[in-house]
Amino acid sequence: MLRDDEGRSVLQLALKQALAHVSQGDTRPVAATASLDDLRRRIGRALADHGVPADDVIADLVRDVEGGILGSASGRFFGWVIGGTLPAALAADWLVSAWDQNAAIHACGPAVAVIEEIAGAWLKELFGLPANASFAFVTGTQMAHVTCLGAARHRQLARLGWDVEENGLFGAPPLRVITSSERHGSVERALRMLGLGKNAVQSVPCNDAGQLEPSALEQALAAGDRPAIVILQAGDLNIGAFDSFAELIPIAHAHDAWVHVDGAFGLWAAASPRHRHLLRGVELADSWTNDGHKWLNTPFDCGYAFVAEPGAHRGAFSHRTSYTMFVDGARDQIDWTPEWSRRARAVPTYAAIRQLGRIGIADLVERSCGHAHALVRRIGALPGAAALREPVINQGLVRFLDPRAGATERDHDRRTDAVIAAICATGEAFFGGTTWRGLRCMRVSVCNWQTSEADVDRAVTAARRVLNELADRGA
Repeated sequence: MLRDDEGRSVLQLALKQALAHVSQGDTRPVAATASLDDLRRRIGRALADHGVPADDVIADLVRDVEGGILGSASGRFFGWVIGGTLPAALAADWLVSAWDQNAAIHACGPAVAVIEEIAGAWLKELFGLPANASFAFVTGTQMAHVTCLGAARHRQLARLGWDVEENGLFGAPPLRVITSSERHGSVERALRMLGLGKNAVQSVPCNDAGQLEPSALEQALAAGDRPAIVILQAGDLNIGAFDSFAELIPIAHAHDAWVHVDGAFGLWAAASPRHRHLLRGVELADSWTNDGHKWLNTPFDCGYAFVAEPGAHRGAFSHRTSYTMFVDGARDQIDWTPEWSRRARAVPTYAAIRQLGRIGIADLVERSCGHAHALVRRIGALPGAAALREPVINQGLVRFLDPRAGATERDHDRRTDAVIAAICATGEAFFGGTTWRGLRCMRVSVCNWQTSEADVDRAVTAARRVLNELADRGA
């Protein structure tokens, strides 16, 4: 509670500064401009013995971080799969901080617990997942993988008579993890955290479209007698490829494998009538992950885990103590998540879905895909550039070519990295680099609700200017 004028004053100041920040996105450079040394010098005060007025703290903070805030909320940020923040979601997130609820059990925050129930049900409906699937709100797909694969570990070891929650992994039967060679790094990190380890992973090669081949999966499953977890992709990080779920999941289930789907951003294609065919059969899987802070444009952090078998999910995470209060008939979040102390992340999700509705979410997905296609096509058509992959949805690749006679692929790699850095340095747009099939590329990713045709034009103009300047210098 605010019992003095200082508390009200500092909140008004924070509101003023926040509004200034979000209203200046079109005029600020998208890339951060302050150096590491500058930021450390400005922010790195000695620890003081005595405090200072709250207004001074916030005023100093805003001044000291100047130039060090990446414009990832901008409509011209195309570097990683990072959305902006919808107004309703941002406002709801402010309320979450003001309410200050520990969203661990219903008794700690009855209203936010019910909001989580409703938002989870809405998400399952949007994604076309089983209505009886359990869910968890976590920090992001990294911890959603931990949650879902924790449930998978519970179920697969229980089938062999091993209680991993009681006995741990020492002496447990080993598990196999079969997944695509194009998997995201968060999958391996999750396996490390769960004690399964990177060496449990068997990589299966993909076809030219970036999809795991059914025959290769069948062969991998048939080659071993250990229980397996199969991890499929709904939108890989470079070209947005979707595995053929309707073919692959029955193959995996025929071998009693648990099927997990990494749908960090691609699961949102289910909300689009134009793109949901890419997810045909995905509802047959055993678990799924997704991020709200990507295509739903909620503030960081917000991820979702879904598990088709609630018993396995709850068995992996549920905990009871004598000093916690449990309400009959209520859903306690601690039963479904790795965290005990947690932010009420469902509130911004609830607000974002209400602001957009089904049609608005579909429009956001389809607009983003259209902008991604335009960026890849138009930048790829510039002299000295080549579009390597047209987007399946919102991810595409462009490579920049060294014009010198006899230039090698490594020369093109260096040219690509140099052009990416130069575009970012203009402040007009932000792109990131990636290595795809041994080649350095500029990765184009679009999922911001604010991205417009004008933003695409500005990004293409920046790329053209950089390439022209390099050509004029003979570089």
